Amino acid sequence: MSQPLTPPQQFRSTQSGRNVVPGWTNLVPERPDTVEIQLDLNPDDYGREHALVLAEYWATPDDVTLQSILPVRAFREAADGWCVFVPSQGRVLLRAIDPQPSPPVLASQWLNIDPQTPPGTVVSVAIQFPGTAAGAAPLSS
Repeated sequence: MSQPLTPPQQFRSTQSGRNVVPGWTNLVPERPDTVEIQLDLNPDDYGREHALVLAEYWATPDDVTLQSILPVRAFREAADGWCVFVPSQGRVLLRAIDPQPSPPVLASQWLNIDPQTPPGTVVSVAIQFPGTAAGAAPLSS
């Protein structure tokens, strides 16, 4: 007999209570996670059908350490929000992508993490897609 797979354990930030994007802990061996980056999607964008947020961590300028895709649906379904943890080094690239409108939407933002950043630092990133999505469903209350 087969048994249904149980979903993997969802880690949560002890500081903010947000969901941690899977895989975004202990990115660099011997470097503790010291910075919490909170991803705050504008509620006006929740109705986008095909939109996503691409998050990348670069430990060095030549090394993409981790990439994750968060569909907008993940933000709609997680009322507590999402975050990632990174060490005090490297860069984080966040891209808002919506292939639905013509032309498609692509907006990017780099975050440079200073090695002198104090442990426990929290960075809140507001993510808002430029323009409006053609055919985006309005939020229901």
